[in-house]
Amino acid sequence: MACSRPPSQCDPTSLPPGPPAGRWPLPLSRRRKEMSNNKEQRSAVFVVLFALVTILILYSSSSANEVFHYGSLGGRSRRPVNLKKWSYASAYVPLLGNKTLPSRCHQCVIVTSSSHLLGTKLGSEIERAECTIRMNDAPTTGYSADVGNKTTFRVVAHSSVFRVLRRPQEFVNRTPETVFIFWGPPSKMQKPQGSLVRVIQRMGMAFPHLEAYAVSPDRMQQFDELFRGETGKDREKSHSWLSTGWFTMGLAVELCDHVHVYGMVPPDYCSSQRPRLQRMPYHYYEPKGPDECVTYIQNEHSRKGNHHRFITEKRVFSAWAQLYGITFSHPSWT
Repeated sequence: MACSRPPSQCDPTSLPPGPPAGRWPLPLSRRRKEMSNNKEQRSAVFVVLFALVTILILYSSSSANEVFHYGSLGGRSRRPVNLKKWSYASAYVPLLGNKTLPSRCHQCVIVTSSSHLLGTKLGSEIERAECTIRMNDAPTTGYSADVGNKTTFRVVAHSSVFRVLRRPQEFVNRTPETVFIFWGPPSKMQKPQGSLVRVIQRMGMAFPHLEAYAVSPDRMQQFDELFRGETGKDREKSHSWLSTGWFTMGLAVELCDHVHVYGMVPPDYCSSQRPRLQRMPYHYYEPKGPDECVTYIQNEHSRKGNHHRFITEKRVFSAWAQLYGITFSHPSWT
């Protein structure tokens, strides 16, 4: 039968190949649907890849910004704050009666909670100090040969109040001459329900000799500003919590003419450049507790949530050592 169409269309070799044997072409509607599905799949893959790249970029940026690079401030020209000139008369509010914080001490020692003190037999040396400062719920019972027993001041964080007060035989009666200094944000210390100040005051009714003070809100703000001035970083924006060591060191510089710190490691102690050291518990009284360097490094470099910046704080203390004549031993910082 003759073909009435143009020759090019009648030549079998010029026609598009037909479907394989046994298969028929898909209906037009189905083909359009499959093309639409393929396009949607490609779009979904593109969106996922774009999201992953964006997250990677943000994570890298966050990592670079959040890790503290205190050394970049080493050449700062500003004049550091002189803690010796801070007035502490109204900075520490009495919680029991109308007492005032004791006058200055000529020579003070800070006994840290570090396991570096175990086996040192420093107890008798620490006992001879004019004023001895301890932190939180670090006990002396069972450890006095290494850390002594005398406690002139005990600086306690809001998070440690209950751990201290629930053991009065260890912390209140064992050293009745101890002056307690509690620190914490006003939202924790004086919140309408369950105020920690009220808890401390009720404890004072059971132990009349208890002497306790709270760091005032103004002084808390001053410590925040001090952190920003020394590190170049805003505490809240950098998701940092000041440690009890930060408040203790500030108090010691204010109250004492000379400060000797036992058991605090230098800022480069946990550096990756150092050879791998044996495991050291973070607290001398918690032998199965977390490792000291692991705790320091995790807190220093964490970007989610709030964390202590232990290594950064110790870099500040290293600068303060030259300004205020602070000495460190076990280990030595020289």
